[in-house]
Amino acid sequence: MNDKPHWNILLSDFVNKNKFIKTILSGNSSGELAVFNPFKGILFSDIAIQQFIETENQYDICKLTSSEANRKLQTFSAGEQKKEFLNYCLHQNPDYIILDNPFDHLDQASRKTLLHSLEKLSASISLIQLVNRTEDLLPFIEKSGQITDDSFVIKPINTSLANFKKAPKIDVPKPIISFNYHENILVKMEGVSVSYQEKKILDTIFWTIKQGEFWQLIGPNGSGKSTLLSMITGENPKGFGQELYLFGRKKGSGESVWDIKKNIGIFSTSMTYLFKRNHTLEQMILSGFFDSIGLYTQPTQSQINCVNQWLSVLHISHLKNKSFNQLSLGLQRVALIIRAVLKHPPLIILDEPLEGLDDANTALVINLIHLLIQETDRTIIYVSHRMEPSLKPTSIFELIPKETGSIGKIKSN
Repeated sequence: MNDKPHWNILLSDFVNKNKFIKTILSGNSSGELAVFNPFKGILFSDIAIQQFIETENQYDICKLTSSEANRKLQTFSAGEQKKEFLNYCLHQNPDYIILDNPFDHLDQASRKTLLHSLEKLSASISLIQLVNRTEDLLPFIEKSGQITDDSFVIKPINTSLANFKKAPKIDVPKPIISFNYHENILVKMEGVSVSYQEKKILDTIFWTIKQGEFWQLIGPNGSGKSTLLSMITGENPKGFGQELYLFGRKKGSGESVWDIKKNIGIFSTSMTYLFKRNHTLEQMILSGFFDSIGLYTQPTQSQINCVNQWLSVLHISHLKNKSFNQLSLGLQRVALIIRAVLKHPPLIILDEPLEGLDDANTALVINLIHLLIQETDRTIIYVSHRMEPSLKPTSIFELIPKETGSIGKIKSN
């Protein structure tokens, strides 16, 4: 490919992205992308990275081709994983690379590093970038277009839609059962530290989370955000013997993980890949009442009515009987956010809830978060590298990496 064509393509959440990617890679594209049909391409995406890691673990091998070939991909931080996997892709000698939301899950420094690498790379290989947010369009690529449905026809980017920042007001459905937790303090850490194999990850963390607060948790890749969240959810055994109090009880005082989890609604992008059975959208959301990966308990009529209310206010009732795995990634994540808030638990953890959503659904989820804060006494911990202008947490907890482990700093927004 001598002229090195490049494309920025803005995708709606209603597009079947997997099918679109397969169409390109199989050489069956039409229209302006038909130029890529005779050539060899490779996919660079979070899903491809996850599949790479699963293959390495399944066969206990290291497939990387860099000087770090003795390390498995999962041992790297998120930013390092993308760098190493990009090098792996290049060693396959493709004519073009499909970049599927390449900046998702990266801190600002890693985003800048990857942007510089891609701009340099564009001189020698063609790039097709697929993104859901207009702000992620690569500035050095001239050809840009938008795909809004499964016809995969590239249209000019609709500026009015791309700048759509305010979703229509929605009414949050009422909970079926109210929680009886009446304490003001939900989580309290007094000097909590975490080490793995003599390497300290968190160093003397002090953090008190109260009812009705809206926190954003930030920190660079590898700073320990996931470790900190696992302390809050009670899943991390490192919490035993420390001054860690969860919902009125000291960790290790006889409570079970389920005693803790019943007070928490959790969304993380990794949950998307757990739902592998052929459940419908309605069944998948209903499973949130039972904290199960899929629906294996007969729901009550009240629970079914509650889910249908959520589907109605989000204007996706027509999809309720469609297989969850056949939905676009964006709609899957919107559904998982509903599942997290379904029971109106005292604490809601939203771990990068806007990654993979288009501009319209981003506005919808931001609106939902605002309503949960304004109309309920829910506490929200929102985890993201992005600072969304229209989303204003009351406080920010920042993890700052040090040689002796990350320290915590509280900032008012």
